Amino acid sequence: MLTMLNFPLLSASEHAFPCNPTNYTSLLQPTFQNLSWQRKFQSLAFGKCGGSEFASGSCSNARRSGDSRARCRRRKGVLSKSTLNLEQVVESEGGRGRVKGGEGFDAIVIGSGIGGLVAGTQLAVKGARVLVLEKYVIPGGSSGFYQRDGYTFDVGSSVMFGFSDKGNLNLITQALEAVGCQMQVIPDPTTVHFHLPNNLSVRVPREYDKFIEELTCNFPHEKEGILKFYGECWKIFNALNSLELKSLEEPLYLFGQFFQKPLECLTLAYYLPQNAGAIARKYIQDPQLLSFIDAECFIVSTVNALQTPMINASMVLCDRHFGGINYPVGGVGGIAKSLAKGLLDQGSEILYKANVTGIIIEQGKAVGVRLSDGREFFAKTIISNATRWDTFGKLLKGEPLPKEEENFQKVYVKAPSFLSIHMGVKAEVLPADTDCHHFVLENNWTKLEESYGSIFLSIPTVLDSSLAPEGHHILHIFTTSSMEDWEGLSGVEYEAKKQHIADEITSRLEKKLFPGLRSSINFMEVGTPKTHRRYLARDEGTYGPMPRKIPKGLLGMPFNTTGIDGLYCVGDSCFPGQGVVAVAFSGVMCAHRVAADIGLEKKSPVLDAMLLRLLGWLRTLA
Repeated sequence: MLTMLNFPLLSASEHAFPCNPTNYTSLLQPTFQNLSWQRKFQSLAFGKCGGSEFASGSCSNARRSGDSRARCRRRKGVLSKSTLNLEQVVESEGGRGRVKGGEGFDAIVIGSGIGGLVAGTQLAVKGARVLVLEKYVIPGGSSGFYQRDGYTFDVGSSVMFGFSDKGNLNLITQALEAVGCQMQVIPDPTTVHFHLPNNLSVRVPREYDKFIEELTCNFPHEKEGILKFYGECWKIFNALNSLELKSLEEPLYLFGQFFQKPLECLTLAYYLPQNAGAIARKYIQDPQLLSFIDAECFIVSTVNALQTPMINASMVLCDRHFGGINYPVGGVGGIAKSLAKGLLDQGSEILYKANVTGIIIEQGKAVGVRLSDGREFFAKTIISNATRWDTFGKLLKGEPLPKEEENFQKVYVKAPSFLSIHMGVKAEVLPADTDCHHFVLENNWTKLEESYGSIFLSIPTVLDSSLAPEGHHILHIFTTSSMEDWEGLSGVEYEAKKQHIADEITSRLEKKLFPGLRSSINFMEVGTPKTHRRYLARDEGTYGPMPRKIPKGLLGMPFNTTGIDGLYCVGDSCFPGQGVVAVAFSGVMCAHRVAADIGLEKKSPVLDAMLLRLLGWLRTLA
C-alpha cells in the first residue's frame, strides 16, 4: 500500500468529453492566476499529450493477431484503434460494430489505470484478445500527466518503485519488457526527507547502511531495536523478492512455488496476518521512534503502523534500498502511454471516451459491459479496474451484493481522498541541495492522520529539469482530505475554501522549508476530493481501502476473483493494496488467474475450488 507515495490508479473522467474544447464544462473555478482544473484536463485531452513523444521510452512492434471470437454489438458510436489518434476509428454499419478483422475478445478491462493496463498487457502477451475501455481520452488515471504553460505535471505522485533491473519486484520494468517497451529512468538518491515534530529531521537515502546510520544517529539508544525491526522487514522482502509472482488463487502455481521455495513461502504465510506496528513494538520502546515508524507507514497506507500490514510495509521500506525509486524521463505519464502502445502492438484494443455504466450479467455470469451511449461489448471475462465500491455499487447496481463483498465492506472502509496542489515556482526559491520528496508534520504527532495534518511534497524537476520552463521548478503537494469537508458548499464557498486551505499549506511550506515561496509562484491549481471523484471516477475520491480497526495483516484483502462468475477485480482494493507496485502485482495476478480460466494457462478445477474455499474462509478470520 503506497497511497501518498504512489497514487493508486483508475483512470477516467466522470463524463465522455466532446472533442470541441469550447463545449467543455467546468467543475472547478480558478484558485490562482485565473487557471482551473478544467483547463488542466482540457490540456490533457487536446494539448500535446496525444502525440507527444516521451524521451523516456521506446517500444518494439511485436504484433500478434488474436484467434478468439466473441460478440460485440453497439448502437451508434466509434471504436478507437489507437491510443495516439482518436480519429482512427471503425464506423458502425446498421447499428452494429466490430473490431477490424472481426476478432472478438477474451477479456474486457474497465479502466486503464496501471492495474488494468498490466492485467491487459499480460493477457495479451499470453495470446488473449483484450479490449480496454477508458472513460478519459488518454490512459493512466492518476499516473497520467498534463501540460500547462510549459510545465509537464504528473497527475499523481512522482515517487516510482518497480523500475529496477533486478529481483522479482521490479514489476513496472517487467510489465514494459513483456510488451517490448523500455523507459529511461533517473535514480533518486533520497526516497523522502522527513520533517517531523521536535525538529526531528530524517533523510532516507537510497543506501540502506546510510539510512540506518541516519536513524541511529537520532536514536542511538534504540540501535538494536532499529536493526531488529528493519531486519524483519528484510526477511519478508527477501522471501517475496525470491518468488515468481503470479496468482495466489491458482493452486498449481502455489504448489510449484512451495516445493521450490518452501522456507520463503512459510515466511510469508507467517507474516500474512501481522502488522508493522505490533512487530515494531516488540523491539522498540522510544515513543518518538515509534511515531516515526507510524509516519513511515502512513505514507505507505494512510494509516499508522498498527494498522499497516507487515508485508506491505516491508515491500516499500526495503525496495527503496534494493531497487530504489527511479523517475521516468519525461514524466510518469510515459508509463501508461508505453503500456497502452504495447497492448496495441500485441493486437489488442483500447477504446477511449468509453464510459462504462453497467456490467451485463446473463444467467449469473458477467458477459459484457454497457456504455453510457448505449453501446454494448461482450467477452469471455470482465475485469474491473474500478474500486470494489464502484464495481459492486454502481456498475452492478440492482444486482445482489455477493457475500464476499459484504464481508470486505465489514472489514474495510474507503480511505480518505486528497487535496492536491500543482505549483510552478521560480527556481531560486529552492536551495541547491533540495531533495525531491518531503514529508512535513511540524508540531504534533497526533495530527498525523488528520485531514491537512501532514503534507507530502514532490519536486520532480530536481531530477528532470525538462518538465518545467528554464529557471523554474514544479511542486506537487498532497494532504489527506475527506469528501465530507467539501459537501454542501455553494460555488463561492467551495472556491473560498480551496483558496484558504491552499494558502495555509503554502504558508506552512514557506515557514518550514522554502522562505519566499508564496512570492515565487507563477502557476497554481488545486484539486479536492470532488476533483478526484469526477476525473478519476473513484467513489468519494477514495484511493483504496482502509481497515475499520486493527486488521489481521492482509487476511481480509480480497484477491481478483469475485462472487460473480466471469467477473474479476484489479487495482488498489484488491490484494495487496494501494501503490504502483501493488496494483501492478494485482494486475499480474489477475492476468494469470484469468488466463487459467480461459484456457491459456494450466489449471486444476478440483484444486481451484478447494483453494478458493480455503482463501474465502481465511478472509473471514480478519
